[in-house]
Formats: sequence, C-alpha cells, structure tokens
Amino acid sequence: MGVDLGDLCVKRAITLESLSGKVIAVDAFNVLYQFLASIRQEDGTPLMDFKGRVTAHLSGLFYRTAKLAQQGIRPVYVFDGVSSAFKERTKEERAAVKRKAEEKWRAALEEGKMKEAKMYASATSRLNKEMIEESKRLLFGMGIPFVQAPSEGEAQCAMMSQKGLAYATGSQDFDALLFGSPLLVRNLSITGRRKVPRQDRYIMVEPEEISLRETLGSLGINREKLIWMGILLGTDFNEGVPRVGPKTALKIIKEVDSLDSLRSHVKEKYNYEFEVECKDLVNLFMNPPYSEVTERFRWGDIDVQKVTSILVDEHDFASERVEKTLADMAHSFKERGAQKKLGDWFQ
Repeated sequence: MGVDLGDLCVKRAITLESLSGKVIAVDAFNVLYQFLASIRQEDGTPLMDFKGRVTAHLSGLFYRTAKLAQQGIRPVYVFDGVSSAFKERTKEERAAVKRKAEEKWRAALEEGKMKEAKMYASATSRLNKEMIEESKRLLFGMGIPFVQAPSEGEAQCAMMSQKGLAYATGSQDFDALLFGSPLLVRNLSITGRRKVPRQDRYIMVEPEEISLRETLGSLGINREKLIWMGILLGTDFNEGVPRVGPKTALKIIKEVDSLDSLRSHVKEKYNYEFEVECKDLVNLFMNPPYSEVTERFRWGDIDVQKVTSILVDEHDFASERVEKTLADMAHSFKERGAQKKLGDWFQ
C-alpha cells in the first residue's frame, strides 16, 4: 500500500524507450504482488499449472522482465528481508483484509457474479517462501541480477539509487521517496491497456517518473517534513490520522516545527495519538537497514536449460513461447552489449 502522496508529487510521463540503458532497482515484492493480483482467470482464480500450483508470479516476472530487457532497461530486483518491527501490525491487518476478501470472493462465485468475484480475488494474493525462491531461480536463469535486502526492499532500492548504483527505484509505492530515492519510476510492470476497477472502461497506463528534488521544491518542504506527512497519512509502518488527506497533511506540517508540536496538534485537533514513536519512524526512513552492494551487476548470462526447466518442465509453460522470449532477450543483450561497465548505463 504505502503512503498516499500521488496527488502532490511532481510526475512526468515517460516511455519505456526513454529508460533504455538505465539501471532500475525494482522492488521485487511490489511487482510480484501486482502479478499475483492481476494475472487471473475471469472468476478470479489465479493462473496455475496442471498440478494446481500458482504460476502468476512467474509468468509476470518472466514476460515483463523480458520486455524491459528488450527495451534496453537493466532491472535489478531487490527482495525484502526481515520486516521492521513497525510492520507487524500492518501485516496482521493485511492478513485480515485477505480473509474478508476470500469470503466475499467465494460468495460472489456462488452467486455467479464473476466481475465481483475477480475484483475480490485480486485482494487475496499471497507470496510465500517457495514463490520467492523460484522467482530468484528464474531471474538467475534469465541472467538478471537481484539483491537480497536486510529488511525493506524499497529502502534498499532507494539507497542504491542514492549511491548511484541505480538510476531510479521501480515501485508503485511512494514510500521510496520517504526513503530518499532521488527518482521513482512507477508503472513499469503494468504498462498498457488496463481495466478501471469497478468500471466498464479501460485506460492506457504509461510509465511515469517522479523526482524527489522537484517534488520537495514544489511543496516547499524538506525530506524530513515529507516523512512527517507520511506519518500523518499512514505508511506501511503506522496508521494515519483519520480525516487527514494529503493537502491537509501538507498544511499541518508547514504549521509545526517539531515532532512534539506535530503530536500536540494532532491530539488537540483530531483527538488522535500515534501508535508508534514518531522519532523512531523518522529514523527508519532516514537511516534504513542497507546491505552494501560490492559486486558489479551483470546482465545477459542466460541459462536456457535452467529457465526451460523451471517454466516448461516444472510449471507447464508453452515451450515455443518461452524459447522465443529467451531468444529475443539474448538478441537484445547482444545488440546492446549487456556486459558494459555499470557506469556506461548512465550516459
């Protein structure tokens, strides 16, 4: 979910082609959940193999990554590690939401309401350890680098971007800006024609780039106050203040000069007390756990046999389509010289 800053950020529509040659640190859990939520049958049942094992995450990861590679983009997937203690409550709440969604999904199926069933089903997605490990195996076989974060993958992405190891963070969540990512690229994994939830119409979803510097300049605040805004609105690590939206949050943080005065203001006006220590939450965003990246990223060492084993032999993917996709990837890597030095991708 993340913090709701969409209406206040300075966004710029871009194309995948404009990211050619750029290294993007992709929040792996973020995109895998997107695939699990969206790649489903008409009744909401997730894409599965003949043995009934969910394969939506593998399908999305394989074909979307191949498309990015063919556009010359160099993704580095970053996987979450141990969740912050702040996130335990959020995880419990999300589990409760999934259980309720499953009940509504089953009820809609019984009533023959397929559109409602698919909508509720998308909220039931679960990513387990087996899915994570086979996603890593698939990326390794595809010649795509990945990084294991010590804690939040999005924080690791942001730090890699800060240190010049990546051009931008690739994620749907705006938390990357709170973690200090200079650039955030959204819609990498969902570009194209998409149905509007609960409506019988479609829209074209295109990638967009958000600059932290430009956003802070437009709002007239610094990054720490952006974090204060996040705390007011609610993040993955705390609940937001009821009835406080983005514009109100901006107004509040411009009127206060310390976290103590922020707490006092919220208590007095909204009769609300934060369930977390705000100073600790600010520190988490300003100084998140980070794993130093010492090895040079490499793309293009495709192991056709390994990928085929995972997708075709284990999970019943169509062999011809998999082989063609891998051949197209190999051609793209060869054409663009996939083994250039890291710095060459920032020209």
